[in-house]
Amino acid sequence: MVAGEASGDLLAGLLMGGLRARWPALAAAGIGGPRMAAQGFDAWWPSDKLAVHGYVEALRHYREIAGIRDRLAERLLRERPELFIGVDAPDFNLGLERKLKRRGVRTIQFVSPSVWAWRRERLQSIGDSVNRMLVLFPFEPRLYEDAGIPVTYVGHPMAQEAATHATRRETRDLLRIRPAAPVFALLPGSRMSEIEMHAGLVLETAAWLAEGREDVQFLVPFATRATRDAFEEAMHRTGHANLPITLLYGHAEDALRAADVAVVASGTATLEAALARCPHVIFYRVTRLTAWMVARKLLLPYVGLPNVLAGRFVVPELLQTQATPRNLAQAALNLFDDTVTRRRLEALFAGFANELKADTGALAGEAVAHELAQAGIAC
Repeated sequence: MVAGEASGDLLAGLLMGGLRARWPALAAAGIGGPRMAAQGFDAWWPSDKLAVHGYVEALRHYREIAGIRDRLAERLLRERPELFIGVDAPDFNLGLERKLKRRGVRTIQFVSPSVWAWRRERLQSIGDSVNRMLVLFPFEPRLYEDAGIPVTYVGHPMAQEAATHATRRETRDLLRIRPAAPVFALLPGSRMSEIEMHAGLVLETAAWLAEGREDVQFLVPFATRATRDAFEEAMHRTGHANLPITLLYGHAEDALRAADVAVVASGTATLEAALARCPHVIFYRVTRLTAWMVARKLLLPYVGLPNVLAGRFVVPELLQTQATPRNLAQAALNLFDDTVTRRRLEALFAGFANELKADTGALAGEAVAHELAQAGIAC
């Protein structure tokens, strides 16, 4: 298995839990993180080695990442696993899967690239790379069926643990936060490159939000110790060390469940926010070149997963030059002050959870068993 960055590690850890329920003696190895390790995964490289974003950023790390992929391919072809599962990280996994599939190793990709949003031409190369695609969203199977690629809808594993009405109060008690305090969750991203791009922006946004609100509290969760340390260093470097910020190692779900409103970097975290029933504002920044290249291939007017699921703008998106501290703070305050809109969003997000809820482990297990049978392995 290969899972890139924190979101892939989360999904792979949940997937492994479902597979282990079916095959207790399952052995898995490759590239992964702490949630996979908790399921007995043997990480030959840590998942954060693949945690880069954007074309320009990927080019800076190309030699290291390409070297890891070459060495991993050599080892896998030598050891011949019964099955390879790539979890997200399509730019890394699809090329690796293509090489493995050509040499007779059956491959599954868990989490579709965003072909419904941009770069739909990738469907051809995906078909050359995978024996089966496992998809999270109900609108995805049709795309793969039309392209002749075997596909299984497994739902989203995080939907099974979605928040309830009582969750915010319970989580605030757990985090020792006063029930009536205004709480904002700030999620600058899980990758080091995202912290470098977003830390100052998020801190300036917090400073705007804190003006005139002595009782405000901020929760900032991090996927790794390194990203937390980098953000804390940015707090001191930018003169924001006195802001009422609580830094959390992990616990992104708790931060979102406790918050009234969140400011979230685009990505899987936006879906986490929706499943936590947390009204939020989406933002993102990349280099100008990366932004230009992405914009040329976009098929939808929005990038945030809640907006994709709704089929319309339900969550504000402030990207690139629009993502300024003042704009983000104003959008977050608008949400905080508009109780009616927040309640409507919470109800909509609860609907997302119901729509995405499925026995992901069992469905994925059936798909894995099918592919193993195709490889002549009885299970």
